Amino acid sequence: MKLIDIAIHMATLYQKNPKVKAVLLAGSVSRGWEDKHSDIELNLFWSEAPTDDDRMNPIEAINGSIIDFHAYEEEEWAESYLTEENVKLEISSFLIGTAEIWIDDVVKKYEIDYGKQCMVSSIYYGQSLFGDSIIKDLKKKIEQYPDKLAENMIEENLALWQRWNNRNALLDRKDWLMLYDLMGSVQKKLMGTLFGLNNLFIHHPSFKWMHACIELFKIKPKNLDERFTKILIGDPNESIGELEQLVEEVFVLVEQQYPHLPFLDTYKEKLQFVRPQQEVE
Repeated sequence: MKLIDIAIHMATLYQKNPKVKAVLLAGSVSRGWEDKHSDIELNLFWSEAPTDDDRMNPIEAINGSIIDFHAYEEEEWAESYLTEENVKLEISSFLIGTAEIWIDDVVKKYEIDYGKQCMVSSIYYGQSLFGDSIIKDLKKKIEQYPDKLAENMIEENLALWQRWNNRNALLDRKDWLMLYDLMGSVQKKLMGTLFGLNNLFIHHPSFKWMHACIELFKIKPKNLDERFTKILIGDPNESIGELEQLVEEVFVLVEQQYPHLPFLDTYKEKLQFVRPQQEVE
């Protein structure tokens, strides 16, 4: 049985509960990105808080095996479980009111909060399995990506100089753990900047599905996917040089698209600073 068929079947079980007003297929399956490692992600939208029994009943109906079952935290209920066919499901439940507030926080208050953006992104790309009118209304609220949100994403993510200034020292010392942590964090910052530049909501806090996301970018450095990959698995000396070049290219793209941003001159000056070397006798 295909993942989409299992998702549809589970939606029919969840919609039996009158508190469930909509079921949304999210994640890789909703976007056609799934592979042999993929699970099924469902977002449930409730009219009132679900009880533990509300959440457990559909799992018990398929003789599912619980992996995680989290209490209400940060305005979300979450659980994961396996079907008898060993297919994993990830369930995120929200009150409809919470979804509407989070959407407003992102598209009207321009909050960059990745958790809220992830939910907004799942609605934007997700497939309605139940409650079409509710899902349609939620989608309508996020049709336009705000310029101010893009500016906030750029301002937050392009500020990467504090640790980046230490790159040569870490390379010379062969301090590999810190160096690769630094390179990974800078690449994530560049991804965050490019998500803003391309008016795309963040879909995952660690930028899962890197290759597919880069493919979506219309504004990006040339050969970005190949260069990102080479940085991660290539010679560290070459990787640092390539990453330096990418930082410069992304900065140029920002200047071209948002030349009015007041912090660009300050950022450029700070990015040019590199930790000084001392003469060793």
